[in-house]
Amino acid sequence: MQHGRKSGGPRAGAPSGPTLHLGMPQPAPGNAGPPADEGLLRALGPRALTLSVVNLIIGAGIFVLPALVARRLGAAAIVAYLVCAGAIGLVLLCFAECGSRVSRSGGAYGYVEAAFGPYPGFLIGNLLWFACGSLAAASVANALVGTLAQVAPWIGQGPPRVAFLGLLYAGLAWANVRGVRTGAGVVQLVTAGKLAPLLLLIPAGALAMHAANLHWPGFPSAAQVGQASLVLIYAFAGTETALQASGEIRDPARTVPRAVLGALGIATLLYLGIQTTAQGVLGPELALNDKAPLALVAERALGTGGRLLVLAGAAISMLGYVSGDVLATPRTLFAFARDGLLPAGVGTIHPRHRTPWIAIVLYSALTCLLAMTGSFERLLILANVASLLVYLASALAVLELRRREVRLDAPPFVLPGGPLIPLLVCAVVFWLLSNAERRELISVALMIGVASLLYLASSRRRRASAPAPGGIG
Repeated sequence: MQHGRKSGGPRAGAPSGPTLHLGMPQPAPGNAGPPADEGLLRALGPRALTLSVVNLIIGAGIFVLPALVARRLGAAAIVAYLVCAGAIGLVLLCFAECGSRVSRSGGAYGYVEAAFGPYPGFLIGNLLWFACGSLAAASVANALVGTLAQVAPWIGQGPPRVAFLGLLYAGLAWANVRGVRTGAGVVQLVTAGKLAPLLLLIPAGALAMHAANLHWPGFPSAAQVGQASLVLIYAFAGTETALQASGEIRDPARTVPRAVLGALGIATLLYLGIQTTAQGVLGPELALNDKAPLALVAERALGTGGRLLVLAGAAISMLGYVSGDVLATPRTLFAFARDGLLPAGVGTIHPRHRTPWIAIVLYSALTCLLAMTGSFERLLILANVASLLVYLASALAVLELRRREVRLDAPPFVLPGGPLIPLLVCAVVFWLLSNAERRELISVALMIGVASLLYLASSRRRRASAPAPGGIG
């Protein structure tokens, strides 16, 4: 088991104080800190984590985003991609330093809890697993059914739809209970499947491009770029979900920085290639086709089979997102149970496969139920605002973890420029939040209010069950 510690350690013979476990806050005198992630298998290396992040960043949105951005910027749309990549790059640098200092299941939940204590951590953890995780994944699962229904209409409604969703989540839960390597293997397989048609589309589309379609009439204004970035920046989200499996990452001080920054580089290059190809093939027509622009590009470049190829890629992309979510998000529920915020049974680790199997099954069942009961597209904006709050909290956590010198056994990854990068992240987040609608902010505030009540109830339950001072425990 790895432990966070102050640099230099205690003096020999000095009175012993409470130990700082794995990035946890110093426990109050007389209270034991929550147990660490004992029993979990650290099996996620750089390749597995990189592909997991790539899988969650490059979701179903890539199949419609080129049209939405072109509508605002035309051929200059790549400017928004570069701006968003830079902004998210700053966020990922904060994740990289936090992940090299704190290695516990829950990702950002663990970072914030280690820096600021259990209550702020609980709030961020709830935003992670419910808004950024379950609601978003349920909506994508519905979109997957809708995509398949274009080929097999019978699967799109009634008992076949319910049966498909049930089998989908049962299979993903089984694969992840079998082991983190099995779950990561599924993610790597579907990531390769989703990237293949996109990588084929770029060179094929290049042969059908027209140079005139790539001409810029002029450099877009800052306001135009800002509006396009507000639409596009969420296409770069997903790292916060992948890092919820932090308790199973091997050598996190090296793996996390390499994986998150490498994944951002891969996603950015792919996005730029897809946007340029779509603009070059369709020109002004791209902005008018916001349903399936890449399918039209494929049809122009590859013929009648191209559309089916991209449709299959979209389905695989959605499957990849859902499978990556089942791999990562249940770890936050496990972390809640580990820290006494959920019943201890939720934190049960499978004796053979060494996975948090109760958390995986519960989360899969809940998300499947949400997917079965309807469409959640209108709730996706809540996940977007929640992600911004997670980014803000993680940036602030960098400053506090650094101040307290929380670290693992290996030297941490330290951002250059002192507090500059975390403060830039805070500024970007506030700018984006200032453009959110009031109802979206109110909805997230209500979500935080409900989480606060749950935390209060959990705290009272723990105090009531604690043995009286001097009593028999």
